[in-house]
Formats: sequence, C-alpha cells, structure tokens
Amino acid sequence: SAPAVEAKIMKQYTVPPRMEIDQNKKYMATFEMANGGVFVVELFPKEAPNTVNSFVFLARDGFYDGVTFHRVIPGFMAQGGDPSATGMGGPGYQFGSELSPDRRHDAPGVLSMANSGGLNTNGSQFFITFVATPALDGYASDGSLKDCARRGVSCHTVFGKVVDGLDVALGITPRDPGTARTAGDAIKTIKIEEGDVDQASNSTDY
Repeated sequence: SAPAVEAKIMKQYTVPPRMEIDQNKKYMATFEMANGGVFVVELFPKEAPNTVNSFVFLARDGFYDGVTFHRVIPGFMAQGGDPSATGMGGPGYQFGSELSPDRRHDAPGVLSMANSGGLNTNGSQFFITFVATPALDGYASDGSLKDCARRGVSCHTVFGKVVDGLDVALGITPRDPGTARTAGDAIKTIKIEEGDVDQASNSTDY
C-alpha cells in the first residue's frame, strides 16, 4: 500500500509581523519548486511595504515550504500560499490593501495578493498572473481609485513581478480545486535576498 502523506502543518500567528524590511532596499524572492523549477520575483517594498514585509516574514519562517498552487486557471493566474490548499487558509492574521496606480496587473508574471473582498482581508495567499488582468487593479484606467469596499469590486495589491524564469511560473500545472484529485505543484521553499541599490547606476548589490 502507498505510504501515508504527512499533512502540511499550518503555522498560525496572532498579529501581523512588525516592520522589518527597509523600503530603500531591493528584495528578491526565489521560488524553488518541488519539481526542480525555479523562478525569481522582484518585490516592491516602496509601493507595498506591509505586504512585502508580511511575505518576507512568512517566507523566511518557512510558512510557504511545501505549500501548493491550489487554484491554477489557464489564461488567468496561479494561486497559492494556502497551506490547507482549500482557498480558506491563512496565517492567522489579516491586513489592509496597498493599492498603487503605478503597480498594475498589466502583464504576465505579476505577483499580487489574493483576498476575500474589501480592503482588509489580505493574509498569506497570493497569485501570479498568466496574462494582463486589469480588472483586478485597485485603480481604474482613468487613474481614479475604485470603490474597493463595495461588494463585487475586485482590488488586489500588486507587490512583485517575475524577473527570471517566467516560463517556469507560466508552466505551473492547471488545477481546479473543485474537481482535482491530486495536489497542485508544490513550493519547496522561497528564499529572500536583500540588496542595496546603487542610486548612480540603479543596479542592486546582493
């Protein structure tokens, strides 16, 4: 008989982490997949400091180790960050959205927060776009802030973008959580690198 699969233990925290990141530095997140694939995301600490701080904290604490992409829709996005793989799990805390007119769902490879509606329901779940999805922006095309507190209005915090290995991110296996009988593609670990920005050349030293 097949060996029993040990369930992922869901770490829980009572409050969001205290601010530890430096908004004047650059942060890179390397997703190492269990299947051997690797892709790298540049995070956006200036536009979304609380979101990046939470993501960096959870990654460094091993929260995402072994977590799967439980909802993957071809032509749309891959959603992960939920240890329960149900779409209902989280870290035990929630925090507010950080919407920027300068960071939009305008291309494949955008890293954004999943939420359950409203402005204060961010947790650990995130998604990576496969295509541009402007309907998920917090700002309308004319630059005005959407009424994100209104029911049915989608507003999601963009906090990073894939800068290397986009083909790996776009190749995450499709999965419908309502019908799937096998687990989604698993994240082995997410490694965070912090670097100083050379203002003269706009390069980053890690």
